[in-house]
Amino acid sequence: MSATSVSDRSPLADLPRLLAAAPHRPLFLAGTVAVLLTMLWWTLELASLRFGWSGWPQPEGIPMGWAHAMAIQYGLFPLFMFGFLMTTFPRWMDGPAVPPWRYLPVAGSVLLGYVLANVGYLGMPWLSKAGFVLMLLGYVIGVTTLASVLRRAQNRNRHGWSALAAFCVGTLGLAVFVAWLFGALPATWGWFSVKLGTYVFLLPVYVTVCHRMLPFFTRNIIMRAGGSYAMWRPGWSLPVIWALLVLHFVLEWQNLLTWRWLADVPLALVFALHWLKWQPWRAMRPGLLAVLHLAFAWLPVAFILFSVQDIVLATGGGYVLGRAPLHALAIGFFGSMLVGMVTRVTHGHSGRPLDMGLVPWICFGLLQGVAVVRIVAEVAPDMYLWLVVAGAGWLVAFLPWVLHGMRIYLTPRIDGKAG
Repeated sequence: MSATSVSDRSPLADLPRLLAAAPHRPLFLAGTVAVLLTMLWWTLELASLRFGWSGWPQPEGIPMGWAHAMAIQYGLFPLFMFGFLMTTFPRWMDGPAVPPWRYLPVAGSVLLGYVLANVGYLGMPWLSKAGFVLMLLGYVIGVTTLASVLRRAQNRNRHGWSALAAFCVGTLGLAVFVAWLFGALPATWGWFSVKLGTYVFLLPVYVTVCHRMLPFFTRNIIMRAGGSYAMWRPGWSLPVIWALLVLHFVLEWQNLLTWRWLADVPLALVFALHWLKWQPWRAMRPGLLAVLHLAFAWLPVAFILFSVQDIVLATGGGYVLGRAPLHALAIGFFGSMLVGMVTRVTHGHSGRPLDMGLVPWICFGLLQGVAVVRIVAEVAPDMYLWLVVAGAGWLVAFLPWVLHGMRIYLTPRIDGKAG
């Protein structure tokens, strides 16, 4: 092909090749769509309740809170998680690279299903059902792909097994929810899927990635600066965390909240121990490392809040903190760690320097404020007004970061390398 014909090609002609160049490109791109769509609908839903928009269409057949939780837990975060793991799984375990014909259908199925589910919330339940079925198809393809990498890997390790197990649990949770949507299971199983997604799907994936990567990144930076750092990745902690999270899930699903402290107090201690042993005070530079440790700090904070709530309930008090602990976890930990990890992969795999940059810093900083607002909203006089503020704050925080990421995913690497 001549130089003239190459230069005359439309940039759109290169998009399929670019999106097929690496797993994180299509999956992170899909995730950026989900980051905004989920909270756009939820903010408008909250505004309709606060300001009395009588004509705003409501989800049919799905409780409003379940609709919100399922979109975020099984649509938004997993798109990024699939992209991260399909990129790193082969590196973790010396396994085969994931080919485009395996990761592109995952991105397409989960994103399209997610969009249909969210549009269906506007009074079109049949569309939501179709969306969740399509998402489930994407999960099946994604999980079998990760399992294939692990099966053929040279170094099958606990992090690979833990991440895969969590995604198998997530696939189960989504399948159960689909069965409930079609009337095959009673309502308690819809609640099962909502709670399973938080505590036995998302949290184990996130904790597994942190357990693997935070001490590794920290050691590399400190040793490069001439210091010494012993990675602390104890073999006992992942099994203990798994067991305690399963216990938390069972107690919450069965509404045995006065006994939930049996799981949450040890979890708060274990997560605080990890944060301290990883020595975050030695990892405040560069910023891309600092945000990972700052994000992880939300995890013990969330379970301290859970523990306070549990102890008050166990001693005859009320539900004093409401959903504050859950949103310290969801916005504070999940959201903040998402910004840090995705920014690191995005910059590193596009040939850019491994630093935060202005846009990710703005997003991360604003998100800390959003988390605080959402937590305080539980005890504020006009709760729904503050919920709307938190939802709008999420959109303001993420919009520049989304546009920044989209530009990178849709353009070639700046160093001219493949990927």
